[in-house]
Amino acid sequence: MAAGSGSIMWKAQLALLVTPLIYGCYHVVTKVALNHGVNQLVFSVLRDLIALSVLAPLAYFHEKQMRPPITKSLLMSFFLLGLLGIFANQLLFLIGLKYTNATYAAATQPAIPVFTFLFSAIIGVEKVNFLRYEGVAKVGGTIICVSGALLMVFYRGPVVIGNEEDNVSQTEIGSEGQPDSSSRLLIDGLKDIVFDEFSVGVMCLIGNCMCMGAYLAIQAPMLRKYPTNISLTAYSYFFGTVLMLIVSVFMTNGISDWTLTGSEILAVTYSGILASALGYGLITWSTKILGPTMVALYNSLQPFCSTALSLIFLGSAVYLGSILGGTFIIVGLYIVTWGSYRERQADANNVGVIHNESCVLDPLIQK
Repeated sequence: MAAGSGSIMWKAQLALLVTPLIYGCYHVVTKVALNHGVNQLVFSVLRDLIALSVLAPLAYFHEKQMRPPITKSLLMSFFLLGLLGIFANQLLFLIGLKYTNATYAAATQPAIPVFTFLFSAIIGVEKVNFLRYEGVAKVGGTIICVSGALLMVFYRGPVVIGNEEDNVSQTEIGSEGQPDSSSRLLIDGLKDIVFDEFSVGVMCLIGNCMCMGAYLAIQAPMLRKYPTNISLTAYSYFFGTVLMLIVSVFMTNGISDWTLTGSEILAVTYSGILASALGYGLITWSTKILGPTMVALYNSLQPFCSTALSLIFLGSAVYLGSILGGTFIIVGLYIVTWGSYRERQADANNVGVIHNESCVLDPLIQK
């Protein structure tokens, strides 16, 4: 039994090593598609349709006998999950990726567990005890991580690795494509305030992390009411895709925006099947075996995978700001996850002690 358990844990850890590579490749492949001028809304709609076509049949057949009945409250919750986790999350990520690069996109992703902790604390899912060093570590790590995210927005610094001219040319290629009304309104509005396109792109990436953090925080109590996680994700993708379709009708410029080249079709297919359906499946399965803390720790490998891939395939420059900010984010992530792990260990030990004491003091009551 122990050997079998160890084998499953080893497989889960292997899955978590594969997941950062999947998302690292996703960042690079998607950046290439955006550089060719693909519309962000069109990309998101097609990606979500592909993911939904994979998740919906899987949820229907695999969880057919386990799904609770649907209520109006559940439908509203599914809509909120689709709005935050699918619609806003994906759109902000693609806008941010278009105006930055794959390295910055991956460097901000480790902030997702920290934002998840913040929103979980606000809605009461996560507790914070300032009288214990675990609680102080969680808050301190959150501050460090958010500071790293802000550092990446306001400080770029000199180029440390790569060629700055190549990076500038890539940004120009991404901006020279057919203008996307979905991102142009946001970019033009924020540029009037004093931000350049690169800073707005990083802000969108941070907004993407915040939306994903809220999505995960809301999911925690939702999974207690609706424990079939694949079906929950399929419903979220359904509402997110509907929102994408509605907005795309008003924000695209006719059939020309929906015409994709071979590389763009490949990027959409990869994003839908691997980055969305398979990536979520691996993370969810690993969370059931190893717990969310270990999954969050493995997620910090994503910036390194994306940086290596973007340097190899795109020649993206790595700036000092991304290194310093990314370091702050990863350090903060480790502190937060360590504090959460120690806190859960202490709570489990306290529960065990209370249970043992009650058995010793009142052994006949249970009889």
